[in-house]
Amino acid sequence: PELPRGGRRLSRYRLVGYCGLPGAAALGRLGTGDLGDRIAQIERTARAYAIDREPLPVLELLATVAQGTAGPDGGYRSRTPAATIRRFHRAARRQRALLLLNVQPGRAPVLDEVKALREWLVHPDVGLALDPEWQMGPGEVPGHRYGHTTGGELTRVARYLSGLVADHDLPEKPLVFHQVAESVVRDQSALRPQPGVVMIKSADGIGSPGMKRETWRRLVADLPDGLRTGFKLFYDEDTQGGGSLMTPEDVLALRPRPDYVMYE
Repeated sequence: PELPRGGRRLSRYRLVGYCGLPGAAALGRLGTGDLGDRIAQIERTARAYAIDREPLPVLELLATVAQGTAGPDGGYRSRTPAATIRRFHRAARRQRALLLLNVQPGRAPVLDEVKALREWLVHPDVGLALDPEWQMGPGEVPGHRYGHTTGGELTRVARYLSGLVADHDLPEKPLVFHQVAESVVRDQSALRPQPGVVMIKSADGIGSPGMKRETWRRLVADLPDGLRTGFKLFYDEDTQGGGSLMTPEDVLALRPRPDYVMYE
């Protein structure tokens, strides 16, 4: 098995994509408009980042969504129906794109939510993204404060993915974790690379280009060995008050140069 556009190593590509969930416009562009049109837009955007690598379009679909009510099992999250995931997976395959399944675990154990996606993660064109700002502790409710994870917990998720890669002879699989503030990932030094898994830390700071660059500098300082970087752009939040959205040239000028660029 190979990656959607060939080969088995992600270093050949720069990942560029949209995130979202159908019917939830506030969660990103991928959830609005015609899916085929959105994928065509992603393809065009990805080409703008392909100055030194081949472009690999990404559909980052929210597969587990944190919510403000407990739900039947007290998990403060809902799971996207399998039929929706299947539709996006088929759309990604038609475009030779990568499907990333995003997990906002609420109070549910994050590894349980990842394991619930196993039927999709065994495919060579499906990766995983974690949103630990929505990972809550006992007594905490999503949306009231930032959640958090640890380097050890991220390593356990990576170890699970590594087992799937080995068992199914898969190409490298991305594990993205989004980080909006330093407090969201604790004890980052405990991160341990796992065979077949490419760990990507996405800096999700919001604001003007200057503010985003400052957040980037803080979050990429002292990166553990083997950890790659990503960068998130917000069409609405970044441009409030008349601000400008960073261009592909702006993003590619960051150091280290991001392996993944995501738009919401």
